Amino acid sequence: MQVHRRKLTAVLAVAALAVTACGGAGDEGGSGEGQAGEPATTTGFDGTTIKLGVLSPLSGPIAVIGQPLTSGNKVWFDHINSQGGIAGKYKVELVQEDTQYKPDVTVQQYNKIKGEVAAFTQVLGTAPTLAVLPQLRSDKILAAPASLDALWVREDNLLPVGAPYQIQSINAMDHYLSEGGGTPESKICTMVQDDVYGEAGQQGIDFAAEKYGFTVTNTQRFKVSTENYAGQVGALAGAGCEMVFLTATPTDAGKIWGTAAQAKFTPKWYAQSPSYVGALAKSPVAPYMQQYVTIASEGTEWGDESVPGMKDMVDRVAQFAPDQQPDFYFAFGYNQGRAMTAVLEKAVELGDLSRDGILEASRQLGSVSFDGLTGDYAYGPAENRNPPRSTTLFSVDPAKPFGLATLKYNFTSDAAREFEFKKADL
Repeated sequence: MQVHRRKLTAVLAVAALAVTACGGAGDEGGSGEGQAGEPATTTGFDGTTIKLGVLSPLSGPIAVIGQPLTSGNKVWFDHINSQGGIAGKYKVELVQEDTQYKPDVTVQQYNKIKGEVAAFTQVLGTAPTLAVLPQLRSDKILAAPASLDALWVREDNLLPVGAPYQIQSINAMDHYLSEGGGTPESKICTMVQDDVYGEAGQQGIDFAAEKYGFTVTNTQRFKVSTENYAGQVGALAGAGCEMVFLTATPTDAGKIWGTAAQAKFTPKWYAQSPSYVGALAKSPVAPYMQQYVTIASEGTEWGDESVPGMKDMVDRVAQFAPDQQPDFYFAFGYNQGRAMTAVLEKAVELGDLSRDGILEASRQLGSVSFDGLTGDYAYGPAENRNPPRSTTLFSVDPAKPFGLATLKYNFTSDAAREFEFKKADL
């Protein structure tokens, strides 16, 4: 896998400057070996309660993702606690901190709470995850990234869920070329956030170009929270782009599509999952999106009882968070909780809830099913993991619960099956 090291440098520099401000690396606070099969007390586990960290943007423009995703974490663990807790006997407590989607703030908040948690059930964002990764390694802590970059698949200290962004863009291109009216001769373009998150989507497009024989006609990059997108949209229109793959976050995506609508630029847009939020389906740009935008994500429509996981999730929302509005970021956080629960239950089975014990449990974990909310993930040693290769494509429909209607559910292209996940030198 080609890694854009130049774009990672600034992010990793933040982590290089951070020191372990809250206790030494690997400070377990206990032997990690339980008596009579019971795990011993240790950092983040007092014998009855397991504390898990949540590092998420709870304020700022990306809070539209962070808040529902964190609510998904909470509802899952409220459900587990109602059943007695992990392995039926250890309750889970979440320790939440606001990162504002900033790598340096994420490092600060990580250091603030790492001394009181056993693991992190959420770190939201590609750049923030990269920022804390060196410390996760030195502190021997497992964390679940709320990010779908392929970089995470081979990382021992990370517990990813879902099909990576590269898979989303590969499957989107397969759909455009097979069912969306495109051909390898079509003018296919990209517009990507100018960071490692954007490059993940671009990497999938570049892989698909090799497999399907098309050329990327034009690529436009942009900074987060750019005020005016007329230049980039004008360049795409000037290049005659018939299809544009977009990698953005919702606030920027809304402005981009609004600018395109004003310019009467009407290609077929396919967008990486974090480009969308339900509020867009109720915004002035919704009519444009209905006509021209397809979202590449996972799972299904809110309330689709044909998918077992969705029925269970909606029932648990009604029980534990009745004010929660339909939101597909909620489902991601809920799925993270399921994956972390599987690891913690394996650690209890092994009699060791220390940080080393939790990492060992993740290595011994088999395949985890998410009941159709995302593809099943084959865990185990990082070098052997096999993430889902499936994507659900959605059209925008304001009449639906979170504004998305299933266009094609849970499909896997041949090219997505062939994509190789390699360990990056981070």
